[in-house]
Amino acid sequence: MARKKKYLNNSDMLKQIHLSKMSYCMFLDPINDNQQDMILDHLDEIQGTQNIQVSKDEEGEPIMEDVSVITIARQLRAKRLNKLNDTKLTMDDIDITDVVFRIMTSEHIPLVPKKKAKKKTKKKQIITELFDEFDDNVLSVDNVITDEVEMVPLRCKFPPFFHYRVNDNLEPSVVGKSHWKGEKLDEGEFGMEHGQVTNELAIMYMKLCERYATRSNWRGYTYNDEMRGQALLQLAQVGLQFNEHKSANPFSYFTAIVTNSFTRVLNIEKKMQNIRDDILEDNNLTPSWTRQFANEQTHQKYLNNPNKPDD
Repeated sequence: MARKKKYLNNSDMLKQIHLSKMSYCMFLDPINDNQQDMILDHLDEIQGTQNIQVSKDEEGEPIMEDVSVITIARQLRAKRLNKLNDTKLTMDDIDITDVVFRIMTSEHIPLVPKKKAKKKTKKKQIITELFDEFDDNVLSVDNVITDEVEMVPLRCKFPPFFHYRVNDNLEPSVVGKSHWKGEKLDEGEFGMEHGQVTNELAIMYMKLCERYATRSNWRGYTYNDEMRGQALLQLAQVGLQFNEHKSANPFSYFTAIVTNSFTRVLNIEKKMQNIRDDILEDNNLTPSWTRQFANEQTHQKYLNNPNKPDD
């Protein structure tokens, strides 16, 4: 019996996410430098070690050992090439200079003023502060107050990074930059509009939204199409924010985005329905069946126990 094929899987999604991100990047060698073998947070970690599981003891407990990052990266590259080309390479077959490291950094991203969080202020406090400003003559040109603005890197379509290779002396050199465009890597400039999501990844977005919309807890709503549209829009905006360094499960990440989008539309529609029902009841008109059913339940609860106060 043929095995049932899943409509989406993580390996295909990771491949399309990678291809989409690469369209926003620039490399010395677009063919050999675009695929990272290991992702690190800082450049100094290349010459360091990581504590990983090397084997298990007789009782099945993991045996941990400090292994150099270079060794781990060579093992990962050999594993990736074996899976890609159906070969049997070992770590010894991989040269140090062939390994590509992705270092998460935002040093090449332009700085912009940090947005201040909105604070909820009472009306009386606003009026008081307004009169205080007039009393202190703050609005005059001579008394303009300027606060120091905190500068932060511009929010990008996905976490920015550099790609590095090392020589035989483990000296790193940049071979690729994200969010970069130009004729040469050293003479390029920052850019976020020259890339695009692949057609395959866009189809995956649509499949996920359509499949999720058919679930039993969502398919009965009359505004199901609006939920699906909002989820698709959200995926198009933040889908590439998925970070391969933190997870290898983009399906879970995308599903969480779709769930939040569906729930947001549901809450908005419920709020609008309550407002509409309040207006209808105030004008002695028949509200929705949902409100009528809620009123009947409240009335029945009161008849069963008239001495109990309302919740």
